Amino acid sequence: MSEAEQVLASAPEAAAVLNATDSNGTEVLNATAKFVATPEGTALAYGSLVFMALLPIFFGALRSVSCSKSKNAADMPETITSRDAARFPIIASCTLFGLYLFFKVFSQEYINLLLSVYFFVLGVLALSHTMSPLMSRIFPDSFPNKQFQLLFTQGSGESKEEIVNYEFDTKNLVCLLISSVVGVWYLLKKHWIANNLFGLAFALNGVELLHLNNVSTGCILLGGLFVYDVFWVFGTNVMVTVAKSFEAPIKLVFPQDLLERGLEASNFAMLGLGDIVIPGIFIALLLRFDVSLKKNSRTYFYSSFLAYIFGLGLTIFVMHTFKHAQPALLYLVPACVGFPVIVALLKGELTEMFRYEESSPEEAGAKEDSSESEKKDQ
Repeated sequence: MSEAEQVLASAPEAAAVLNATDSNGTEVLNATAKFVATPEGTALAYGSLVFMALLPIFFGALRSVSCSKSKNAADMPETITSRDAARFPIIASCTLFGLYLFFKVFSQEYINLLLSVYFFVLGVLALSHTMSPLMSRIFPDSFPNKQFQLLFTQGSGESKEEIVNYEFDTKNLVCLLISSVVGVWYLLKKHWIANNLFGLAFALNGVELLHLNNVSTGCILLGGLFVYDVFWVFGTNVMVTVAKSFEAPIKLVFPQDLLERGLEASNFAMLGLGDIVIPGIFIALLLRFDVSLKKNSRTYFYSSFLAYIFGLGLTIFVMHTFKHAQPALLYLVPACVGFPVIVALLKGELTEMFRYEESSPEEAGAKEDSSESEKKDQ
């Protein structure tokens, strides 16, 4: 299971809610709040959240195209099938309610201590993976870059089976060192910038490495989480309670009082990572569909990307108007699914879109091996 999958599975409230909180998780978008954000501070906070949300979707989608062709075990995508998509809202609901009970029964301090250590490890790995392509461009060709391989096997002889086969180099170790420094900073200070660095890394890894096998699966996943999000936000206080109690980098935050207090600001607007990753993997799928058409056009990617901006902007507008936490997927799902479908209808490619199918890495490898063996036989 990839880092991105573990984050989403262990923190389903990340696919939850757009809200505003202070540093202790207290809602500030109400009439009795001590802090009243200025229009400038509010605009800066929400504008920054939208910008940060777009980064992992755009670059994660681009990286997902090359990731789908990779043969490196570390870069292999996790393929989500229709069965996985149907089960995910149920699993997420059980996990969410379980966390809610944990926070009610056990001390919040100890739970968050365990979660901090867990997400420290995941965050370091995710940030290191995110930085790796950038570092490869920064380091000069003269840099002594040694290759390493981490291999764990089980059994011996013909029955030997690979458990872990991870290839890395000196540049990857440098990335790991830098990521560890950020991790220690987050662990000790819980600073919002460190939180966002980890959050962006989780989101980008999720969009890059979690692949939907077809558009129908994407519709099932988004539809199920649409109901999940609306129910747990509007139907109960579970989602908001867990999101405010959960001290982990599973949300992006930006202070509304940054202009007044600088980097020590403490009244935050927040956006759950699930509101980025869930629509993001669907948008990435549409980019790969664009590539498969071989028309040198990115119509479906750009239409869904613009739809995401529209849906997120609408979420912020409604939340700011009614002063109440909003399930962002309530607005994002209809926009991200509806816009590309309308475009496909206008272009006469709706059937082709829903027939598009991606193979899992194992299936793709099996097809490649069989084609190579056929060529040898010939």
